Amino acid sequence: MSEPAPELVRLIALVDRLEGLLDASSLAEIEIEAGGTTLTLRRPSALAPAAPAPVAVAPAGAAAPSRAPTPPAAPAPTGFHAVTAPLTGVYYGAPSPGAAPYVTVGGHVSAGQVIGLIEAMKLFNEIKSDVSGTVRRIAVENGALVKGKQTLIEVEPS
Repeated sequence: MSEPAPELVRLIALVDRLEGLLDASSLAEIEIEAGGTTLTLRRPSALAPAAPAPVAVAPAGAAAPSRAPTPPAAPAPTGFHAVTAPLTGVYYGAPSPGAAPYVTVGGHVSAGQVIGLIEAMKLFNEIKSDVSGTVRRIAVENGALVKGKQTLIEVEPS
């Protein structure tokens, strides 16, 4: 699997730090502008229901990043358990390109079973299910940038 660009790694680390500041404050949003780039983080309560939250805006004339962040998933339907990302990084649903995925919709997952990998700071972190049951939805695409606490899969507990 290819390594993300150093700029992406630094951006992910910055977003994590700003998210921590936002969570620890009473602010509804944080907006940072530097070198023609604007980064805005908002609490979900600060968003209008129909407006998607912008994550980052590329500098004028610059190419957009190759991987757009996956928008946060809607809350799990009643009775489904959301297995969430413990950190921000790039999600991979299989151990290597072309390999069988760790989990599939309709398949069984056991508590402690690896459901995917998140690459952060050039390290691959195994993500494990915290519940046993049937996978009802895979909420993110392979190779997508995910945020900490974002739903990765939804499981119907057994």
